[in-house]
Amino acid sequence: MSITSIVRKLFFSSRQNIILPRYTKDVEEVQQRTLQHLIDRGKYTEFGKNHLFDNIHSYKDFAQNIPINTYEDLKGFIDRMRHGEANVLWPGTVKWFAKSSGTTNDKSKFIPVTTEGLKNIHYAGGFDTVALYLLNNPQSKFFDGKSLILGGSHSPNYNLPHSLVGDLSAILIENINPLANLARVPTKKTALLNDFEVKRDQIAQETWQKNVTSISGVPSWMLSVLVRVMEISGKKHLQEVWPNLEVFFHGGISFQPYRSQYMELITSDSMHYMETYNASEGFFGIQSDPNDSSMLLMVDYDIFYEFIPMDEIGKEHPTIVPLEGIQKGINYAMLITTSCGLWRYMIGDTVTFTSIKPYKFYITGRTKYFINAFGEELIMDNAEKGLAYACEKTNAELLEYTAAPVFMDKKAKCRHQWLIEFSREPTSLEEFAKLLDSKLQEINSDYEAKRFHDVTLQHLEIIKARKGLFDDWLKAKGKLGGQHKIPRLSNDRKNMDELLAMNKQ
Repeated sequence: MSITSIVRKLFFSSRQNIILPRYTKDVEEVQQRTLQHLIDRGKYTEFGKNHLFDNIHSYKDFAQNIPINTYEDLKGFIDRMRHGEANVLWPGTVKWFAKSSGTTNDKSKFIPVTTEGLKNIHYAGGFDTVALYLLNNPQSKFFDGKSLILGGSHSPNYNLPHSLVGDLSAILIENINPLANLARVPTKKTALLNDFEVKRDQIAQETWQKNVTSISGVPSWMLSVLVRVMEISGKKHLQEVWPNLEVFFHGGISFQPYRSQYMELITSDSMHYMETYNASEGFFGIQSDPNDSSMLLMVDYDIFYEFIPMDEIGKEHPTIVPLEGIQKGINYAMLITTSCGLWRYMIGDTVTFTSIKPYKFYITGRTKYFINAFGEELIMDNAEKGLAYACEKTNAELLEYTAAPVFMDKKAKCRHQWLIEFSREPTSLEEFAKLLDSKLQEINSDYEAKRFHDVTLQHLEIIKARKGLFDDWLKAKGKLGGQHKIPRLSNDRKNMDELLAMNKQ
């Protein structure tokens, strides 16, 4: 009997509700109980007292008493928590803070990670991911080998005892049950190294001769590690190194731009890919059906969800709905209230639901990562689909990209500028640009209208990035590795101009 067949029973007996009716019939009730629990826990905090949590007895009260919050709105509270103050946004003191990409005013955000949030959100998500994978793959030998899990790094938080700030993955590794370390690689010391280039080589050296059955991480950084594994091993395909590798749990960024490279690297028919939506702020979704790329919204963690139609972002009084108010096919910005002390917090991601009861969705982009300089409303979902189409038609592969507007000149001419690092270049950049432009017009009517007869928006421009440009840019900002991501779409030219300057070096 394999180890997996034994462990499988533990997962199914502990989390039967994954496949029980509560995900299809009792969702609203589950969410209301979650909201009440969060209010009850938060009423004795400073934030709870300021917003009259004692008077909140319904969702309507909740929505009236608490405003929408961004990171900037909560930053002052969070900084006090980082200095050791208790009962600010959540009961007690908070020891861990997940460092993620910054805001307009700051290089980084520091998201509180409470003991309850760690257990009832982040670890719950990891547990359910494995449970769903085992459910869908009864022949799995997942636990008969090692799991390669990429992690970031952490450092002391204001030198407070036992308090840490760093990538969420590093906080998870630091606090995980020691028994779990028996099933994972690399060593904890290597996993928490700060220098990604050193870490990448060390991970490859430590793991290439192990029996790795699963890999987990951000697609871009994992691909970099796997390339190093191939260099060290001298093999052509990854299954020659790890013949029992069966699944890649990926998240953080879209897998689509990297899919073809993984298919070339891992040619085994038995390889599985499973998307998760886990962020510093919480664990929100898991791909529950291998044949459906949308993700199941995890409704029974310590997270209460609300949604704002994307076209109402910025309005003084936008429509805000809980789960029971959402409609399929609408692009929503997501608000979360969690046991990490985030109250009606705008996470910055946008989603569209493909199913209701169960609630299934896919990520369409970021509230800040879009181009709408000329009324074209181009979002990341459009960009990913357009690039995938152009790559397919020209047999090209890309590693990284970003896009930004070129604003109107004296002749009222304007365009979008795309900077792309290819791993396999198209024969013709001009043809690639033409295919991308036509696909964007096909899937985005606003873009199509602005492109009509080149009256408003001119044909897009593609600039080829030199090899390693985006990594060099991240490295210069101290953001190489970990959870850091390339801003795919920008409504201004700050990032693009910096990258173009480096592209000439």
